Amino acid sequence: MEEIKTKEQFEEIISGSSPVIVKFEADWCPDCKRMDMFIDDIVKANSQYSWYEIDRDKFPEIAEKNAVMGIPSLLRFQNGEKTAHLHSANAKSPEQVNEFLESIK
Repeated sequence: MEEIKTKEQFEEIISGSSPVIVKFEADWCPDCKRMDMFIDDIVKANSQYSWYEIDRDKFPEIAEKNAVMGIPSLLRFQNGEKTAHLHSANAKSPEQVNEFLESIK
């Protein structure tokens, strides 16, 4: 997963016509570290998306604008719009993440 390092980069990534998944996370987040243990296989199995991650603490305005209240959260964007959101409470296992991805195909 590529890290988003600027607000401009975020805007450019989400504005494309191809769907992208952005993982909102933070260094101190234990659930984010737990997701890191299983997300690579999911990314490989879902290569129809470009995958990115962004530190919610470095970009609180982006997190707030997109209603990211908990982390980790996975958001799907296309054409500059958020089209799906897996909230942190439902992102604790590979099964939950896979169910989310199946539901947005």
